[in-house]
Amino acid sequence: MDNKYVTAFAPASIGNLAVGFDMLGLAIEGAGDRVSVRKVSEKGVSIKEIYDLNGDPHPDLSKNSNENTASIAAQALWQSQNRQDGLEMLIYKGIPLQSGMGSSAASAVAGAVAANALLDIPLPIKELMPYALEGEKFASGGIHADNVAPSLVGGMVFCPPVYLPMITSIKVPKNISSVLVHPELIVNTAESRNGLAKNYSMSQWLEQQSYLAGFLLGLQNNDLGLIKSSMHDVIIEPQRASSVVCFNDIKSSAIEMGVLGCSLSGSGPSIFALCENNIASDVKTMMMEIFNSNNIDSQGWVSSLDAPGAYVES
Repeated sequence: MDNKYVTAFAPASIGNLAVGFDMLGLAIEGAGDRVSVRKVSEKGVSIKEIYDLNGDPHPDLSKNSNENTASIAAQALWQSQNRQDGLEMLIYKGIPLQSGMGSSAASAVAGAVAANALLDIPLPIKELMPYALEGEKFASGGIHADNVAPSLVGGMVFCPPVYLPMITSIKVPKNISSVLVHPELIVNTAESRNGLAKNYSMSQWLEQQSYLAGFLLGLQNNDLGLIKSSMHDVIIEPQRASSVVCFNDIKSSAIEMGVLGCSLSGSGPSIFALCENNIASDVKTMMMEIFNSNNIDSQGWVSSLDAPGAYVES
């Protein structure tokens, strides 16, 4: 039996993009998780080790294969192919936990992509969606793909739950960048989701629908004015903004600098902005400086809107 490890990388992502709660996601460049797998004779998936950002054994994640999104996704794929052998897995976490950067989704995607590479006839990348979603379902308690889909296929993706596992890549302008800054803070995604109000007024619903439609049309037509006037979240952001220190200061400063929009990435604490390419680096610096002035360390990334998705490393 060939027992060589195959390694897959899956990027971090921005969920919701302000206007598309559980419907829109965007891949970013420069941060992600890696999963290495090899075939073993014993059926099932086992996790040999999980490493943290420093390359040390991860202190917070279980090596129980039923409790990790990477192994759950790989196992779902492996079982679907009626394999009689198994997989041994190494997980390298490059995304902080509970960061609003799609940490659990990236692990699930990397697990599925790595396992897929060991099949005799690997599946097309989009066909891995159901298996990656099984992993993400364990972490989030539900089926939503705003982090899984962009991590898998890259770029900006339209992925409302009603259409899953079907997803649609969105054509994006080349003159717009995303800026993502992660402060050394933690927001529990599941708790944040459970804390959201369950009912909304018809006027709120109609306003948010209008912003979503305007945002998508703005992207399609490279209409920066329409994108800017549409990047508003009147339902979710107001409920979550207070949980992230500095959010209001960062958003107001970003708007003053001329960004197209600024909001929380997922449930936070990471904050993102979309802006024209020429100011992206300055926007990142501003966001990090505001956190720093509040004695909060942070990391930042600038990405194109068509950043690549998951891939098998050579």
